Amino acid sequence: MTGCRLYLITPPQIELDPFAAAFEQALSGGDIACLQIRLKDVPDAVVMAAGQTLIPLAQRAGVAVIINDRPDLAKALGADGVHIGQDDGTYADARRIMGAKSVVGVTCHDSRHLAMEAGDAGADYVAFGAFYDTATKAPKYRATPDVLTWWSDIFEIPCVAIGGITVDNARPLIDAGADFLAVSAGIWQYPQGPAAAVRAFNKLFV
Repeated sequence: MTGCRLYLITPPQIELDPFAAAFEQALSGGDIACLQIRLKDVPDAVVMAAGQTLIPLAQRAGVAVIINDRPDLAKALGADGVHIGQDDGTYADARRIMGAKSVVGVTCHDSRHLAMEAGDAGADYVAFGAFYDTATKAPKYRATPDVLTWWSDIFEIPCVAIGGITVDNARPLIDAGADFLAVSAGIWQYPQGPAAAVRAFNKLFV
């Protein structure tokens, strides 16, 4: 076993009921570590509604739920943690709001310096990327697999690989030492459906 696991990310915009059904399909496909609710440029009420629907589905299946950017909403929803980008508040503020037992992850782009800063501050994971082109957002940074190897060889804090990851291009990131693969379109737009995508990824991890 590689020890790598799936870290699902919602599309940036969702229709809640159809997406909840797609998420339940994904859950039926096999092991999933967590789901990040990443809804951009929407009212807070939309994020809250998504959390109120998706968090119970996830937690019943033993899947942690991370809210993107908003520790205040994560705390209000009882989510398992929050993910903070470099332009979306600070780790210190997120930790203060979420408390010591919650997960706080930090975007580190392609930067070893940012990753070491996040690790020293107490982040529960660091996220590197984008590794590939992605339709979810226009990547300002491009990471290469060697940063995953460098991190995993030196540090015990888990690292997440993100950005355009699919079943077809995931192998180099797994081999480089990623602890988690953060996947969005590679799950939700998989031709055979979300459950088949989860199964296919988990086969790569064996």
